Amino acid sequence: MELSLALTLPRDEQTVPVARHIVRNAMDQVGVEETCVYDFELALSEACTNVLLHSGPGDLYVVRLDLEDRIGVIRVIDVGHGFDSARLQADDPLLEAERGRGLGLMQALVDRVDFTSRPEAGTIVTLEKVLTYSDEGLLAGPRKQV
Repeated sequence: MELSLALTLPRDEQTVPVARHIVRNAMDQVGVEETCVYDFELALSEACTNVLLHSGPGDLYVVRLDLEDRIGVIRVIDVGHGFDSARLQADDPLLEAERGRGLGLMQALVDRVDFTSRPEAGTIVTLEKVLTYSDEGLLAGPRKQV
């Protein structure tokens, strides 16, 4: 099973719950287990909030959801000024206290968090998680009739 969707949203705080709602409903519809959906949804909120707070100029951002069998990937893409991702991911307690707990929360909720900074072209936050399903039969594809 494969599912892909992309949302282009204005940089506005009201778009965070919209992105969450659409991603949650898409994952629910294909049978992703509730706690897995919740983790992904909360990590998405943190990534979107970071865009609103830190991306710099730009009126729009993109949320892209790709589900392929057992792997889910969400990309949050902004068109801001970029940043030093190595510094952001460093285990610096002062930096962590300064910027909040978003990165740590994302890392706790999903299996992989990756930041790709494109100087003067923005940032891509990639969230990847192994998916669990409430009905494993959904992954088997169409059943063959005997």
